[in-house]
Amino acid sequence: MRTICFLFAFFFLQQLKAQTIQVTGEVTKKLNLTKDDLAKMNRTTVTAKDKDGKDHTYKGVAVAEILTQAGVTTGAQLRGANLSKYLLVTCADGYAVVFSLAELDAAFTDKVVILADESDGQPLPVDKGPWRIVVPGEKKPARCCYRVTTLNVGFAK
Repeated sequence: MRTICFLFAFFFLQQLKAQTIQVTGEVTKKLNLTKDDLAKMNRTTVTAKDKDGKDHTYKGVAVAEILTQAGVTTGAQLRGANLSKYLLVTCADGYAVVFSLAELDAAFTDKVVILADESDGQPLPVDKGPWRIVVPGEKKPARCCYRVTTLNVGFAK
């Protein structure tokens, strides 16, 4: 009976963790964002090809906006040593992808990478959500990862 209770508690905590996005690392304010927190932020829509080769419309929050709320170096301060900063995105299954901060900053690029919660007007399916990173304009959607749990900012050494 104890084993069953332990397993249930473990599963419950994993599901609860999957319902938040942690923003950690080289930030001035660590964040634990919920769906409600993200719903209060500016919404952005992008179109990108998925692994099926078809265009899909995704809706969510620009990753740059999330990083700004966490106090990450952006804009005019993103120069010199700060250009060696990166964002490591980690997913529930352990998959991870990296972006330089310059790839996400409007001072450097017009491309908007989003943390999406909708695809083609519908919530993301359970096996792809509740959030996924969408990178429009990339030829290979390998960094369009799903079931995102953590955004960690670091310095390349």
